[in-house]
Amino acid sequence: MLDKHGIAKRISKELKEGMYVNLGIGIPTLVANYIPEGINVVLQSENGLLGIGPFPLENEVDPDLINAGKQTVTMLPGSSLFSSAESFAMIRGGHIHLTILGAMEVSENGDIANWKIPGKMVKGMGGAMDLVASAENIIVAMQHVSKSGASKLLKQCTLPITGLRCVKKIVTELAVLDVLPEGGFKLVERALGVSVEDIKQATEGKLIIEGEVPEMQV
Repeated sequence: MLDKHGIAKRISKELKEGMYVNLGIGIPTLVANYIPEGINVVLQSENGLLGIGPFPLENEVDPDLINAGKQTVTMLPGSSLFSSAESFAMIRGGHIHLTILGAMEVSENGDIANWKIPGKMVKGMGGAMDLVASAENIIVAMQHVSKSGASKLLKQCTLPITGLRCVKKIVTELAVLDVLPEGGFKLVERALGVSVEDIKQATEGKLIIEGEVPEMQV
């Protein structure tokens, strides 16, 4: 199975030259450390930064330079700082090519729940609802099952919904799955040492398997 860094590294292979990419809180922020060599992308944070670099070394930390998850980051040459109003104008205007988000649940229709667990204190949904409503492409980085062993890839989400029919691809510790337009999780790759049967057992929603499923190359 993959750890969170392995999930981030696999998602980094989905980045294409010239993309503007928003990284959500949690596992998605780690993607900044695994940008493939020779690929130029611009990472955007909704608190007002274009051009995020890798996480800083200890001697590079600037406490005033943070991402949307309040983590300290670095800036690449040519980076830009601006207000959150301008940042959300970029998002709502459809200028972000790819959004990478964490999730607590995803349904087989591509619905995502990632902002609230009833009964637990939350600070708000942040920029997630704007991102899922505006992005061309949404990839989710998440755990396939909960700590109790329950599937998080469901027929229907049980938690408050962030966005409907918006997720295109999911990368978990077990697999890479495409969310099909007509519904269902299509198994694309499996993690090293993970069997198709393991993934079947971990997936509540409709799982579609076509032919031999290759192992992930991370």
